[in-house]
Amino acid sequence: MRLNQEPIQVLLVFTKEDSQSDAFWWACDRAGFKCNIARTPESAVQCFLDKQHEIIIIDARRSHHLEAEAVCRSIRATRPSEHTVILAVVPQIPQDQEEPSVLPLLNAGFSRRFLESSSVSACYNELIQMERGEVRSRFKLRACNSLFTALENCQEAVEITSEDHVIQYVNPAFERMMGYQQGELIGKELTELPKSDKNRIDLLDTINTCIKKGKEWQGIYYARRKSGDNIQQHVKITPVIGQGGKIRHIVSINRPHIDNNKQVHKLNRDEKHSGDNSQSESHSSRHKDRRKESVDVRSISSRSSDAPSLQNRRYSSMARIHSMTIEAPITKVINIINAAQENSPVTVAEALDRVLEILRTTELYSPQLASKEDDPHTNDLVGGLMSDGLRRLSGNDYVFSKNISQSQLGMPVTLSDIPPSIAKILHDEDRWEFNILELEAATHKRPLTYLGLKIFARFGVCEFLSCTEATLRSWLQVIEANYHASNSYHNSTHAADVLHATAYFLRKDRVKGSLDQLDVVAALIAAAVHDVDHPGRTNSFLCNAGSELAILYNDTAVLESHHAALAFQLTLSDNKCNIFKNTERTQFRTLRQAAIDMVLATEMTRHFEHVNKFVNSINKPMAAIEESSSNSEGSDFECPASIRNSPENRLLIKRMMIKCADVANPCRPLELCIEWAGRISEEYFAQTDEEKRQGLPVVMPIFDRNTCSVPKSQISFIDYFITDMFDAWDAFANLPGLMEHLSENYKYWRSLDEMKCKSLRPPTPS
Repeated sequence: MRLNQEPIQVLLVFTKEDSQSDAFWWACDRAGFKCNIARTPESAVQCFLDKQHEIIIIDARRSHHLEAEAVCRSIRATRPSEHTVILAVVPQIPQDQEEPSVLPLLNAGFSRRFLESSSVSACYNELIQMERGEVRSRFKLRACNSLFTALENCQEAVEITSEDHVIQYVNPAFERMMGYQQGELIGKELTELPKSDKNRIDLLDTINTCIKKGKEWQGIYYARRKSGDNIQQHVKITPVIGQGGKIRHIVSINRPHIDNNKQVHKLNRDEKHSGDNSQSESHSSRHKDRRKESVDVRSISSRSSDAPSLQNRRYSSMARIHSMTIEAPITKVINIINAAQENSPVTVAEALDRVLEILRTTELYSPQLASKEDDPHTNDLVGGLMSDGLRRLSGNDYVFSKNISQSQLGMPVTLSDIPPSIAKILHDEDRWEFNILELEAATHKRPLTYLGLKIFARFGVCEFLSCTEATLRSWLQVIEANYHASNSYHNSTHAADVLHATAYFLRKDRVKGSLDQLDVVAALIAAAVHDVDHPGRTNSFLCNAGSELAILYNDTAVLESHHAALAFQLTLSDNKCNIFKNTERTQFRTLRQAAIDMVLATEMTRHFEHVNKFVNSINKPMAAIEESSSNSEGSDFECPASIRNSPENRLLIKRMMIKCADVANPCRPLELCIEWAGRISEEYFAQTDEEKRQGLPVVMPIFDRNTCSVPKSQISFIDYFITDMFDAWDAFANLPGLMEHLSENYKYWRSLDEMKCKSLRPPTPS
């Protein structure tokens, strides 16, 4: 909830302009506060009623000019002044006089006093102290009125107790549900109220144990109403941490529990009864009666009134939803666990609470890290790569390069026109050890066009798309021109490197046997465009800077969405480079969707989801089937092929393939690995520098060029993101050479770290 409004409004009440009023005026200007001046008591009250200032400063130095206490009382007599801070400016006290009491000022309604000083800095300090102290506190009090209004009108029963379980507040919904009046409950301990005998004996101990640990408890609880009736409730109890980090209040939100099974049985009985009495009714009429019966179920509401209420309708709707056949699997799992909890021992119930807590999170596939101090490198990498930042928008915009049109490019080359020096380098493009940096130098930072021509020809892309080689050349040049050569890492060399890795994976037997030609073409296109127009900054940076792209894509997968969208925009906007112009509509849509899905898969927030799905849907079933096949006669690969060739699993394979290609640097030969580590570190250093210049949150503080340990950052990246993913990919695609490089590179970074070396290479011996 937003607790403050900007800028703060200040009212100066001075009968005439002098150095003191000027000092406060300029102090307000320095602090960014809006300022009004009133010269008479009447205009002061009127101006305050119009603007409702947060701070009022009244000149109380000369009573014959202005009755400061009377003005203060007049303002305090108005309703809006409840949350206003009023400051009295009083004269300096001579050293030989005793300091007067502030009680008369406080009794008149002043909040504090200020000894006159024409120093702008002194006035500025006073304003800032008020804004950070009383003003913010009063904003919170003002917000409390709104919150309590919401509680008073809330349909769910709310009870707030102290840490000692003394009732502090109940809302009207709680009164209606339990039959008590608020005055009968406030100040009483929960132990004084009658308890239901339907709960498990150890349930209260379980709840208290959970609350004392600072954890929320949710479950089914029987309460006894004032009338003596038992009511089954779904209860959510949350401890509120206050001063000193201790539990200061406990909030309980209660609503009547709906027994879905009973509701369904009742509906079935009503349908059967209706069918017995009127067998001639039509099929549509029976459905109409069933809908009506589901709305009229009364047992789901604890309200004593028979009038249909919003809450009645709400719970009736919930009963219908739970009786539908489209219930999600996760909902079924949670319902089964809830049912099992009711008759379980304390230890089992607590364990199931933890299970439910995990299942209800949206981060099911993301491992939970330890505290920040344990591994700041890993935490910073995760924060920078797997989140969308702090969502703090500002006036800062990140400027992207303009799209480069075909007319701005040099003349395209043909595969046969490639200079011999470049052709010699490309001769080894089918090997994993291929040196993309040599190609970068030989092509003057244009490796994507040359490598793309070679790889796309090898895989028959032009034939599949029915496009000419000239169109493909133009397309590759347009895409490459929209990569930023000024980026140290996310440039067209990185795109070419990912394209090379993707092509290498596509030649592996299992990958080749799992994908059809459309999948292959989509994968090569996705690899080439996956970072087009990358600004050299992370998603978190763009979200924090309030960039146009972050706003356009709602702070979600900002860059990846932009890469995919721009790639197709560039392709379709110019017939000369439109490689899809001869593709049939249905095939184009399928190809486009496959390429977009792979580009979006490179976004890191869903990294663990993709990896875990691949392991559970492909690695484990194939391992089990192959193990059983090895013990029997017949074809060893028939069953595994049926698993990996399903549409769902082909999707997982394509996602995993481009993800591994995108971050394969730690699996390259050592010299390439070191160079790429230096490039990505430099890009992160530049981002940290810019965040500090612009006053933005620093999303990866470890990447400070003055203090960063590059070996530590590489170790954390490999440990957290790379090892498990490539273990899974290797188990599928059989990549022993890559895994050997990964092991050697990891040992290299470890050795540097053990030497306390923070740079890319060990220090040269002196």
